[in-house]
Amino acid sequence: MTEKFISYIRDIRRYSPRTCDIYRDVLAEYVAFAGGVLVPEYQQIRNYEVHLLDEKGESARTVNLHLSVLSSYCKFLMKEGLLQSNPVHLVTRPRQEKRLPVFYRDESMQEYFETHAGTLEYGDYESKLRYMIVSLLANTGIRRAELIGLNRSSVDFARRELRVLGKGDKMRKIPLVPCICEELLLYLTSASSLKDASDGPDAPLLQTKKGGRLYPVLVDRAVKHELSEVPDITGRKSPHVLRHTLATDLLGSGTDLNSIKELLGHSSLAATQVYTHNSIERLQSVYNNAHPRAKNGGKNGD
Repeated sequence: MTEKFISYIRDIRRYSPRTCDIYRDVLAEYVAFAGGVLVPEYQQIRNYEVHLLDEKGESARTVNLHLSVLSSYCKFLMKEGLLQSNPVHLVTRPRQEKRLPVFYRDESMQEYFETHAGTLEYGDYESKLRYMIVSLLANTGIRRAELIGLNRSSVDFARRELRVLGKGDKMRKIPLVPCICEELLLYLTSASSLKDASDGPDAPLLQTKKGGRLYPVLVDRAVKHELSEVPDITGRKSPHVLRHTLATDLLGSGTDLNSIKELLGHSSLAATQVYTHNSIERLQSVYNNAHPRAKNGGKNGD
Protein backbone atom coordinates (compact mmCIF):
# COMPACT_ATOMS: atom_id res chain seq x y z
CA MET A 1 0.00 0.00 0.00
CA THR A 2 2.87 2.39 0.74
CA GLU A 3 4.27 1.92 -2.77
CA LYS A 4 0.83 2.57 -4.22
CA PHE A 5 0.83 5.84 -2.27
CA ILE A 6 4.29 6.74 -3.59
CA SER A 7 3.09 6.05 -7.14
CA TYR A 8 0.12 8.33 -6.48
CA ILE A 9 2.17 11.30 -5.30
CA ARG A 10 4.72 10.75 -8.08
CA ASP A 11 2.38 10.20 -11.04
CA ILE A 12 -0.80 12.03 -10.04
CA ARG A 13 0.37 14.77 -7.65
CA ARG A 14 3.65 15.17 -9.57
CA TYR A 15 5.87 15.40 -6.49
CA SER A 16 9.58 15.68 -7.21
CA PRO A 17 11.78 12.53 -7.08
CA ARG A 18 13.54 13.87 -3.98
CA THR A 19 10.22 14.41 -2.17
CA CYS A 20 9.06 10.91 -3.13
CA ASP A 21 12.28 9.46 -1.70
CA ILE A 22 11.75 11.35 1.57
CA TYR A 23 8.15 10.10 1.81
CA ARG A 24 9.24 6.53 1.09
CA ASP A 25 11.96 6.62 3.77
CA VAL A 26 9.62 8.09 6.40
CA LEU A 27 6.92 5.50 5.71
CA ALA A 28 9.45 2.66 5.79
CA GLU A 29 10.71 3.85 9.17
CA TYR A 30 7.17 4.15 10.55
CA VAL A 31 6.06 0.73 9.26
CA ALA A 32 9.19 -0.87 10.79
CA PHE A 33 8.39 0.81 14.14
CA ALA A 34 4.73 -0.28 13.92
CA GLY A 35 5.69 -3.90 13.30
CA GLY A 36 4.55 -3.95 9.69
CA VAL A 37 1.12 -2.38 10.29
CA LEU A 38 0.22 -0.39 7.14
CA VAL A 39 -2.89 1.41 8.44
CA PRO A 40 -1.86 3.89 11.17
CA GLU A 41 -3.80 4.30 14.42
CA TYR A 42 -3.72 7.26 16.80
CA GLN A 43 -1.91 5.56 19.69
CA GLN A 44 0.69 4.04 17.38
CA ILE A 45 1.39 7.44 15.80
CA ARG A 46 1.63 9.04 19.24
CA ASN A 47 4.09 6.34 20.34
CA TYR A 48 6.07 6.93 17.16
CA GLU A 49 6.25 10.66 17.90
CA VAL A 50 7.58 9.97 21.39
CA HIS A 51 10.06 7.48 19.91
CA LEU A 52 11.39 10.09 17.50
CA LEU A 53 11.64 12.83 20.15
CA ASP A 54 12.88 10.93 23.19
CA GLU A 55 14.65 7.83 21.90
CA LYS A 56 16.13 9.13 18.64
CA GLY A 57 16.52 12.72 19.78
CA GLU A 58 15.11 14.14 16.54
CA SER A 59 14.38 17.85 16.26
CA ALA A 60 10.84 19.21 16.30
CA ARG A 61 11.28 20.08 12.63
CA THR A 62 12.10 16.47 11.70
CA VAL A 63 9.27 15.06 13.81
CA ASN A 64 6.79 17.43 12.15
CA LEU A 65 8.06 16.30 8.76
CA HIS A 66 7.34 12.66 9.71
CA LEU A 67 3.86 13.58 10.94
CA SER A 68 3.13 15.52 7.75
CA VAL A 69 4.10 12.52 5.64
CA LEU A 70 1.92 10.22 7.76
CA SER A 71 -0.96 12.69 7.47
CA SER A 72 -0.71 12.68 3.66
CA TYR A 73 -0.57 8.88 3.70
CA CYS A 74 -3.68 8.71 5.90
CA LYS A 75 -5.56 11.03 3.55
CA PHE A 76 -4.68 8.64 0.74
CA LEU A 77 -5.95 5.68 2.80
CA MET A 78 -9.21 7.58 3.31
CA LYS A 79 -9.52 7.95 -0.47
CA GLU A 80 -8.97 4.21 -0.74
CA GLY A 81 -11.70 3.52 1.85
CA LEU A 82 -9.26 2.04 4.39
CA LEU A 83 -9.65 4.83 6.97
CA GLN A 84 -12.67 6.85 8.03
CA SER A 85 -10.74 9.77 9.54
CA ASN A 86 -7.18 11.03 9.77
CA PRO A 87 -5.65 9.97 13.14
CA VAL A 88 -2.70 12.33 12.70
CA HIS A 89 -5.05 15.29 13.26
CA LEU A 90 -5.46 14.13 16.87
CA VAL A 91 -1.72 14.20 17.58
CA THR A 92 -0.30 17.35 19.17
CA ARG A 93 2.73 18.38 17.18
CA PRO A 94 5.94 19.65 18.84
CA ARG A 95 6.53 23.37 18.54
CA GLN A 96 9.46 24.47 16.44
CA GLU A 97 11.18 27.77 16.02
CA LYS A 98 10.55 29.43 12.69
CA ARG A 99 13.72 29.77 10.66
CA LEU A 100 13.96 33.02 8.76
CA PRO A 101 14.82 32.61 5.08
CA VAL A 102 18.49 33.19 4.29
CA PHE A 103 19.19 35.58 1.43
CA TYR A 104 22.13 37.15 -0.40
CA ARG A 105 22.79 40.89 -0.30
CA ASP A 106 21.93 42.94 -3.39
CA GLU A 107 25.57 43.97 -3.77
CA SER A 108 26.74 40.34 -3.82
CA MET A 109 24.36 39.32 -6.61
CA GLN A 110 25.16 42.47 -8.58
CA GLU A 111 28.84 41.62 -8.28
CA TYR A 112 28.18 38.13 -9.61
CA PHE A 113 26.26 39.32 -12.68
CA GLU A 114 28.74 42.12 -13.42
CA THR A 115 31.70 39.76 -13.15
CA HIS A 116 30.07 37.17 -15.44
CA ALA A 117 28.54 39.60 -17.93
CA GLY A 118 30.45 38.15 -20.91
CA THR A 119 29.96 34.47 -20.09
CA LEU A 120 27.15 33.84 -22.61
CA GLU A 121 29.21 35.30 -25.45
CA TYR A 122 32.73 34.16 -24.65
CA GLY A 123 32.50 31.26 -22.21
CA ASP A 124 32.49 27.54 -22.93
CA TYR A 125 29.17 25.71 -22.96
CA GLU A 126 29.34 24.44 -19.39
CA SER A 127 30.09 27.96 -18.12
CA LYS A 128 27.13 29.31 -20.09
CA LEU A 129 24.88 26.61 -18.66
CA ARG A 130 25.95 27.32 -15.07
CA TYR A 131 25.42 31.04 -15.58
CA MET A 132 21.97 30.50 -17.08
CA ILE A 133 20.97 28.25 -14.18
CA VAL A 134 21.88 30.98 -11.66
CA SER A 135 20.32 33.75 -13.76
CA LEU A 136 16.94 32.02 -14.14
CA LEU A 137 16.78 30.98 -10.49
CA ALA A 138 17.79 34.42 -9.24
CA ASN A 139 15.60 36.45 -11.59
CA THR A 140 12.41 34.38 -11.58
CA GLY A 141 12.39 32.79 -8.11
CA ILE A 142 11.40 29.38 -9.49
CA ARG A 143 12.11 26.20 -7.59
CA ARG A 144 14.87 23.79 -8.60
CA ALA A 145 12.37 21.16 -9.81
CA GLU A 146 10.53 23.82 -11.81
CA LEU A 147 13.77 24.88 -13.49
CA ILE A 148 14.53 21.29 -14.43
CA GLY A 149 11.03 20.85 -15.87
CA LEU A 150 11.19 23.86 -18.19
CA ASN A 151 10.89 23.14 -21.92
CA ARG A 152 11.68 25.39 -24.87
CA SER A 153 7.96 25.94 -25.29
CA SER A 154 7.84 27.28 -21.72
CA VAL A 155 9.25 30.60 -22.94
CA ASP A 156 7.09 33.06 -24.84
CA PHE A 157 9.59 35.60 -26.16
CA ALA A 158 6.88 37.73 -27.78
CA ARG A 159 5.04 38.22 -24.49
CA ARG A 160 8.21 37.97 -22.39
CA GLU A 161 6.68 35.28 -20.21
CA LEU A 162 7.85 32.06 -18.64
CA ARG A 163 5.21 29.35 -18.11
CA VAL A 164 6.08 27.29 -15.06
CA LEU A 165 4.45 24.04 -13.94
CA GLY A 166 4.61 24.12 -10.16
CA LYS A 167 3.50 21.97 -7.26
CA GLY A 168 0.18 20.20 -7.71
CA ASP A 169 0.38 20.68 -11.49
CA LYS A 170 -0.47 24.37 -11.10
CA MET A 171 0.62 26.49 -14.05
CA ARG A 172 1.71 30.07 -13.49
CA LYS A 173 3.21 32.76 -15.69
CA ILE A 174 6.28 34.73 -14.69
CA PRO A 175 7.22 37.95 -16.48
CA LEU A 176 10.70 38.09 -17.99
CA VAL A 177 12.63 41.34 -18.15
CA PRO A 178 14.24 42.09 -21.56
CA CYS A 179 17.79 41.25 -20.43
CA ILE A 180 16.72 37.74 -19.37
CA CYS A 181 15.13 37.16 -22.79
CA GLU A 182 18.37 38.29 -24.42
CA GLU A 183 20.38 35.93 -22.21
CA LEU A 184 18.10 33.03 -23.08
CA LEU A 185 18.43 33.69 -26.81
CA LEU A 186 22.23 33.77 -26.53
CA TYR A 187 22.20 30.55 -24.51
CA LEU A 188 19.84 28.77 -26.92
CA THR A 189 22.12 29.66 -29.84
CA SER A 190 24.96 27.89 -28.05
CA ALA A 191 22.80 24.94 -27.03
CA SER A 192 21.61 24.43 -30.63
CA SER A 193 25.19 23.99 -31.77
CA LEU A 194 25.75 21.01 -29.49
CA LYS A 195 26.30 17.71 -31.24
CA ASP A 196 23.44 16.01 -29.38
CA ALA A 197 21.23 19.08 -28.97
CA SER A 198 17.47 18.72 -28.56
CA ASP A 199 15.62 21.64 -30.12
CA GLY A 200 11.93 20.66 -30.37
CA PRO A 201 9.24 22.48 -28.35
CA ASP A 202 9.27 19.69 -25.72
CA ALA A 203 13.06 19.69 -25.48
CA PRO A 204 14.56 20.86 -22.16
CA LEU A 205 15.06 24.62 -22.06
CA LEU A 206 18.37 24.13 -20.27
CA GLN A 207 20.17 20.94 -21.19
CA THR A 208 23.36 19.08 -20.45
CA LYS A 209 26.20 18.94 -22.94
CA LYS A 210 24.73 15.66 -24.22
CA GLY A 211 21.32 17.22 -24.80
CA GLY A 212 19.68 15.72 -21.73
CA ARG A 213 17.50 17.30 -19.05
CA LEU A 214 19.16 18.76 -15.98
CA TYR A 215 19.04 16.89 -12.68
CA PRO A 216 19.08 18.12 -9.04
CA VAL A 217 22.75 17.44 -8.24
CA LEU A 218 23.89 19.22 -11.41
CA VAL A 219 21.82 22.31 -10.54
CA ASP A 220 23.11 22.35 -6.95
CA ARG A 221 26.72 22.03 -8.10
CA ALA A 222 26.28 24.78 -10.68
CA VAL A 223 24.93 27.22 -8.09
CA LYS A 224 27.66 26.35 -5.59
CA HIS A 225 30.38 26.66 -8.25
CA GLU A 226 29.18 30.06 -9.48
CA LEU A 227 28.47 31.69 -6.12
CA SER A 228 31.72 30.42 -4.60
CA GLU A 229 33.46 32.95 -6.84
CA VAL A 230 31.77 35.86 -5.01
CA PRO A 231 33.87 36.74 -1.92
CA ASP A 232 30.95 38.19 0.05
CA ILE A 233 28.84 35.04 -0.28
CA THR A 234 30.20 32.83 2.47
CA GLY A 235 27.07 31.00 3.67
CA ARG A 236 24.91 28.30 2.14
CA LYS A 237 24.85 28.38 -1.65
CA SER A 238 21.69 26.79 -3.00
CA PRO A 239 18.85 27.31 -5.50
CA HIS A 240 16.39 27.92 -2.67
CA VAL A 241 18.44 30.77 -1.23
CA LEU A 242 18.31 32.46 -4.65
CA ARG A 243 14.51 32.11 -4.49
CA HIS A 244 14.47 33.64 -0.99
CA THR A 245 16.71 36.46 -2.19
CA LEU A 246 14.35 37.52 -4.97
CA ALA A 247 11.33 37.41 -2.65
CA THR A 248 13.12 39.48 0.00
CA ASP A 249 14.29 42.05 -2.56
CA LEU A 250 10.81 42.40 -4.06
CA LEU A 251 9.24 42.90 -0.65
CA GLY A 252 11.91 45.43 0.28
CA SER A 253 11.13 47.33 -2.94
CA GLY A 254 7.47 47.66 -2.02
CA THR A 255 5.94 44.72 -3.91
CA ASP A 256 2.73 43.56 -2.23
CA LEU A 257 2.58 40.11 -0.65
CA ASN A 258 -0.13 38.80 -2.98
CA SER A 259 2.00 39.54 -6.05
CA ILE A 260 5.00 37.78 -4.49
CA LYS A 261 2.75 34.84 -3.57
CA GLU A 262 1.65 34.48 -7.21
CA LEU A 263 5.20 34.83 -8.50
CA LEU A 264 6.58 32.15 -6.17
CA GLY A 265 3.63 29.79 -6.63
CA HIS A 266 2.78 29.60 -2.92
CA SER A 267 -0.54 27.93 -2.14
CA SER A 268 -1.27 30.32 0.75
CA LEU A 269 -0.29 33.80 1.83
CA ALA A 270 1.06 32.40 5.12
CA ALA A 271 4.02 30.87 3.29
CA THR A 272 4.88 34.26 1.79
CA GLN A 273 4.53 36.27 5.00
CA VAL A 274 7.74 34.81 6.42
CA TYR A 275 9.64 37.27 4.21
CA THR A 276 8.20 40.21 6.16
CA HIS A 277 10.50 39.26 9.05
CA ASN A 278 13.57 39.74 6.87
CA SER A 279 12.17 43.01 5.59
CA ILE A 280 11.68 44.32 9.14
CA GLU A 281 15.22 43.26 10.10
CA ARG A 282 16.65 45.18 7.13
CA LEU A 283 14.52 48.21 7.99
CA GLN A 284 15.77 48.06 11.58
CA SER A 285 19.38 48.02 10.36
CA VAL A 286 18.78 51.06 8.14
CA TYR A 287 16.94 52.80 10.97
CA ASN A 288 19.77 52.24 13.46
CA ASN A 289 22.37 53.55 11.01
CA ALA A 290 20.41 56.60 9.83
CA HIS A 291 18.07 57.84 12.55
CA PRO A 292 19.63 60.75 14.53
CA ARG A 293 18.59 59.47 17.95
CA ALA A 294 19.56 55.89 17.14
CA LYS A 295 23.06 57.08 16.19
CA ASN A 296 23.69 58.94 19.44
CA GLY A 297 22.32 56.29 21.73
CA GLY A 298 18.82 57.70 22.03
CA LYS A 299 19.92 61.02 23.55
CA ASN A 300 18.42 64.30 22.44
CA GLY A 301 20.43 65.99 19.75
CA ASP A 302 21.87 69.47 20.15
